[in-house]
Amino acid sequence: MPAVLPGFAPRSVIRILRLEGLAGLAAAVTAYWFIGGNWWLFALLLLAPDLSFFGFAAGERTGARIYNLAHTYAVPAVLGAIGWFGGVHWLVEVGLIWAAHIGMDRALGYGLKYPGFDHQTHLGLIGKAKKLANAG
Repeated sequence: MPAVLPGFAPRSVIRILRLEGLAGLAAAVTAYWFIGGNWWLFALLLLAPDLSFFGFAAGERTGARIYNLAHTYAVPAVLGAIGWFGGVHWLVEVGLIWAAHIGMDRALGYGLKYPGFDHQTHLGLIGKAKKLANAG
């Protein structure tokens, strides 16, 4: 596989973005522990943002938009801030769990989806496309 696939960042940049995701995961888990979050709730909701994948039933472009909205740090940050400043503790927990999920995904190489392009994210190819690129 070439060092840089057309339309993707160089591997060194992707590596930094994945490390950044790992740092986001570590920060969210640490903050969750610090506020005394419920670990059963954490386990139950950790993969919940992936339910946004059902948005692909409405088409690939719409699905990518819904998925990307659920996988950007802005949404859980706003949710957590509303919870923090509004004194709604469970919103803070949900925001941190959501941020942990995003960090975990990014650390594993799953990025924001490109609308209209199956198996392509801002962190490179995933799934079948990655297997095919590695085979050829």
